[in-house]
Amino acid sequence: MVTHHQTITLETPARQEFFDVTAQLQQFIVDAGVSNGIVIVYSAHTSCCVILQEESEDRTYYGTQLVLQDTLNVLAKIAPPTRHEGQYLHPGPIHIRNAAELRGELPEWGLNTDGHIISSILGRSEVIPVVDGAVILGEFGRAYFGDLDAVRARTRSVHFQLIGD
Repeated sequence: MVTHHQTITLETPARQEFFDVTAQLQQFIVDAGVSNGIVIVYSAHTSCCVILQEESEDRTYYGTQLVLQDTLNVLAKIAPPTRHEGQYLHPGPIHIRNAAELRGELPEWGLNTDGHIISSILGRSEVIPVVDGAVILGEFGRAYFGDLDAVRARTRSVHFQLIGD
């Protein structure tokens, strides 16, 4: 049994968006030379997610696949987009002060509570079987990283951890 790890980075816009990481994931498995096992796709960012979903050829004007935009639209009914301070309890004044003092963040960057809620609903990882050197995603399945923090463009990381032989 061996393990392999890789981190990829993505530049994300100042809106909620999904990124197909399937090709990078498949290449990682090929490069690792593992035939059978499991691979974990994980994000450490608390306002991001990792999901498995069907590929939808149709897209919005921003380029978001329609099934993924539908997902965001449904989740916005559960956790409406944060538009102003006080809409949610988080972030409170202590969090805003600490973010400014410790990380140099602007107060408006804290208006991402909806992203944190949606991330906790969708989850930040997926475990996928690897059989004969390929991920098992189904006929139309893809692996997506979602940045749900709509307040600013960011550089985000996605981690792949492969365990197998």
